[in-house]
Amino acid sequence: MFVTYRVRRNALAVVAAAGLVLVTSAAAFAQEAKDPNPGAITLTGSVDFLNQYMFRGIRQNSTGMVTWPAMDLGISAYSGDGGLKSVGINFGTWNSLHSGDTGADSDDSGLGCACGKLWYESDFYASLGFGFGGGTSFTTTYTAYTSPNNGFTTVKEIMFKFAMDDSGKLGKAAVKPYIAIAQEFGTEPGTGQADGGENAGTYLEIGFAPGYAASKASIAFPIKIGLSASDYYELDGEDNKFGYFSIGSIVTVPL
Repeated sequence: MFVTYRVRRNALAVVAAAGLVLVTSAAAFAQEAKDPNPGAITLTGSVDFLNQYMFRGIRQNSTGMVTWPAMDLGISAYSGDGGLKSVGINFGTWNSLHSGDTGADSDDSGLGCACGKLWYESDFYASLGFGFGGGTSFTTTYTAYTSPNNGFTTVKEIMFKFAMDDSGKLGKAAVKPYIAIAQEFGTEPGTGQADGGENAGTYLEIGFAPGYAASKASIAFPIKIGLSASDYYELDGEDNKFGYFSIGSIVTVPL
């Protein structure tokens, strides 16, 4: 997820990905599109394939293919009818395997990397989320980003995210705005930072997902802007406030 020895900064990329998601409950495998009793524990697995990996506008590979295996354990800790509707806890791991210049085809060049190693990134995260009335939610997430092939130094951050699901008010249409802020900690100059800079960074993200849900299909256009609240996009000693702009489209067809 970070500026590596041979990877330059970029602001925008188009990514093509195919995903496979498996969801099980504590009691049994889900046999229908909607499980009326999903249980308190949900295990989710996914695998994505793409040719370009960008993390918050920072390019992570220049050649080859990338595979993203991930696993998430979700615990429904509380549900109620008051002001606090739900409390959820999640633990998970997310990984990035590279065949190209930052993975299996990497070379040492005297920089201390684990040459020829496919496993570029392995992340661990834990989150605590609160759901409130009106579709609003607040989530706190701790993430440790590590690199098994020493492509970057370990980065630790804590993120706070406030989101609103307005589909309940707008019906089939929705905007779903959110704002997130993440703070790096435990850093030193040049290490423990996404940009490899001199100072720990504070990242700010603003996003929307306007869309429309019909009976047989739904479409959404996720939009997000990544900014530096403080020292997140350092370049040549200067803090660049603008990081990237991203827009995509997602079409969902229930099977």
